[in-house]
Amino acid sequence: MQTIRVWDLPLRLFHWLLAAAVAAAVITGQIGGNLMIWHGRLGVLIAGLIGFRLAWGLVGSTHSRFASFVRGPSAIAAYLRGQWHGVGHNPLGALSVLGLLAVIGLQTAGGLFANDDIAFQGPLYGLIGKDTSDWLTGLHRKGFWLVLTLVALHIAAIVFYTRVKGERLVGPMLSGTREVGADQAASAPTGGGALALILALGVGIASAWGASGAWVPPPPPPEPAAAPAW
Repeated sequence: MQTIRVWDLPLRLFHWLLAAAVAAAVITGQIGGNLMIWHGRLGVLIAGLIGFRLAWGLVGSTHSRFASFVRGPSAIAAYLRGQWHGVGHNPLGALSVLGLLAVIGLQTAGGLFANDDIAFQGPLYGLIGKDTSDWLTGLHRKGFWLVLTLVALHIAAIVFYTRVKGERLVGPMLSGTREVGADQAASAPTGGGALALILALGVGIASAWGASGAWVPPPPPPEPAAAPAW
């Protein structure tokens, strides 16, 4: 056995920030009231984090890149037969990553246009009509249960791998290192340098700015009331 570095620091920070932001968004959304302001802000943060992750999946270090772990059906079949011996995300874990990013991304996008018919409107509400916003709000509320289901499955998979297969998944995502056997690829990750990080951060910041609605023109002022006829 030997210990190698697998997960880079930007990926680990993304992982835990996203987990905290999603948990906080769930809590504030369920409580509602004045916390809806923070619910909206958390949605903007999550949009920025997902934008960063998509960029980092292209320019980050080896095991952060989608090209290194997103595989086809043959790789999944090989993994199920016990013939996959790589490091990083396994072929089934790759599906979990893509599924969570897709569902959380769509859930966040819907929330940006939603409203609660009381005092909250998503930052991009002004780009669509009320009927469309109401429809997206309904989808956003239903998507909440899908997000909870996927998160529960993600946690269950971590418990399964830890208890049944004896593979530590949480520790490596904290430290960035893991132990590998002689039959596993033991090369350290490469890439993901300073320029790549600046690029990914730029994409993340741009995503958060776009989600914030700062670029959306304010609604026109109401027309002055007509003078009463005497």
